[in-house]
Amino acid sequence: MDYSKIKMVITDMDGTLLNNDHKVSDRFFEIFQELKKRNILFVAASGRQYHSIVDKLNAIKKDIIVVSENGGFIMQDGKEILSTPLPLKTHKEILSILDNVENIYPVLCGKNKAYARSGNPQFTNKLKEYYTEYELLDDLNDFEDEILKIAIYHFESSEKYIYPAVSHLDGLLKVKISGANWVDISSRNANKGYAIEKVMRLNNIKPEEIVVFGDYNNDLEMLALTENSFAMKNAHANVLEAANYTTTSNDDFGVERILENIIK
Repeated sequence: MDYSKIKMVITDMDGTLLNNDHKVSDRFFEIFQELKKRNILFVAASGRQYHSIVDKLNAIKKDIIVVSENGGFIMQDGKEILSTPLPLKTHKEILSILDNVENIYPVLCGKNKAYARSGNPQFTNKLKEYYTEYELLDDLNDFEDEILKIAIYHFESSEKYIYPAVSHLDGLLKVKISGANWVDISSRNANKGYAIEKVMRLNNIKPEEIVVFGDYNNDLEMLALTENSFAMKNAHANVLEAANYTTTSNDDFGVERILENIIK
């Protein structure tokens, strides 16, 4: 690929930019300053909530574009660019389906806060890693406000225990296995590809001028936007097949290594 053409870098967070300790490396923050000097835009695109992404990238939060909730919510320069909520009726119907599935933990994802059921300290501890702003409720079915996405967690396997129960919704909605333990359900247009296309139009960026990094199925739409697509070595098999290039793992500076080539 021609690194000299790159004007925008887009990367997933968990399993991609974040290492297995859920941290961003000091090496990345140094590289970011070099990208900034070259007027190369940086986009963090994640299934995480906006506040959680910003918390991980706090030192550079004013200089980045944030695509959160799998593309359901975009912020640039402190302004809301896109919000794609689930209709109230739809999220109630999804919760009704999930009530019949054992050992899962749904999370209602709003713009400013996530909502989960109280009563399981083990899951609450897990929730804290992915959601900076959250509230525990006795019954999610009583929740009436707008949400962007329903994220569902299983301690063993999302692909085995969650996806079969909700896969029939895919098409009418967007149903994505977003991690080893997570499945995300959102509006049909709430995906990273749709969101990144909007960001590209707003910033007058062409497909050959972006580079994209991902590791899981919720990254497939944005990886398809350009020939300059990278799967992490630790990526899901679907992502390894879809991407045109592979880099080292998220624990071996896979994103940072390619960004250093761009800078050179």
